[in-house]
Amino acid sequence: MQISNLSEQKRILLVSPQPFYQDRGTPIAIRHVIEALSARDYKVDLLTFPIGADVALPGLRIIRSMRIPGIRQVPIGLSLRKLLLDIALFATMFRILRKRDYWCVHAVEEAVFPALLIARRRGIPVLYDMQSCLSDQLRRHALFGRPFMQRLVQRLECWALRTSSVVVGSAGLAPYVGQVAPNSRVHEWNFPGQRPQTSASAIDRLRREYDLPHDARIILYSGNFARYQGVATLIEAIPAVVQREPRAIFMLVGAEPETTSPEVTEAMASAPRNAVRILPRQPRESLPSFLALADVLVSPREGGDNLPLKIFDYMAVGKPIVATDYPIHRTVLDEDRAVLVPPTAEAMADGIVSVLGDHRFANRLGSAAQAYSNKHLGLANFQRFVERVYGALAVDLGPTVRPAP
Repeated sequence: MQISNLSEQKRILLVSPQPFYQDRGTPIAIRHVIEALSARDYKVDLLTFPIGADVALPGLRIIRSMRIPGIRQVPIGLSLRKLLLDIALFATMFRILRKRDYWCVHAVEEAVFPALLIARRRGIPVLYDMQSCLSDQLRRHALFGRPFMQRLVQRLECWALRTSSVVVGSAGLAPYVGQVAPNSRVHEWNFPGQRPQTSASAIDRLRREYDLPHDARIILYSGNFARYQGVATLIEAIPAVVQREPRAIFMLVGAEPETTSPEVTEAMASAPRNAVRILPRQPRESLPSFLALADVLVSPREGGDNLPLKIFDYMAVGKPIVATDYPIHRTVLDEDRAVLVPPTAEAMADGIVSVLGDHRFANRLGSAAQAYSNKHLGLANFQRFVERVYGALAVDLGPTVRPAP
């Protein structure tokens, strides 16, 4: 079938098996993508879970899958609730793709499997948005972590990588894709950081709300408290930091009962209470005030092969960063832009103290990170990247929807 209307040529079905919109990793990333597509005059039908806030953007239409009684929230990671919502989402996707034609299907994470089954049969190109490596994410799962299930998941993932028209992965995933599917066209997301827009009164309000002395040295972590984030190791480093810098206070933002690992709970039992503030997940619009308040920003991640989104925000604000020395962090960080340390409590403490104790060193790191962000990770660069990815689909596949043989 030939799509003749220009606006229909650029209409995309974006399938995201996530609660949209919520201030958490993948929904934030998807919002960045939709905003960039909207700025380039693409029309987006976003198929997502029946959970989350509506967002109004030019050209965006949100389609929600069937609501399942009793499910009002979905935790990060695999769960029974997630599986039930996935089934309802995929059923809706099949109905949509049977009724109308799209220029492209942009499938996020596990949505790529049913998308490939139906869209490719109808000649519709599929963009696989690989926010994480599925086999790695499921490695510790009681069922999917077993050797047989791991091999099955890896085979399915390899098939998706080889079959998709183009793969766009989180920063740090391209080497893995190149290894298992060397002929795939692969790109990496480098999202724009949230620029600091705050005021002195907002920062003072945070100091009063969380009982922070005016001379406190704030070490800030933002993100969930799952095991792979390394928050337990960071907490274990607190006594050593406080011993050498008594004014140090750690603000850990993003605690949720369902995603807090037992290791974090255990580590908190021995942490000095007056030196720690545990905060629940905060609205994204308040993040710049927390970042501006901090003296040091930390990313103690101990696993995973995709760069955490917070790193883009950390770099944009121009504060010194202490991060574990993993390949994922080195996709945008190096020794000139951060203190990179081994994933141990002792090394983390040494890195934090080295920044707190040297004002010039801290300023140099923060300025270098911000300069890199301004040059390579800004909004204009991101929009041009999105245009290149979709433009390549337009050149290679054209606006014609080709029926399956």
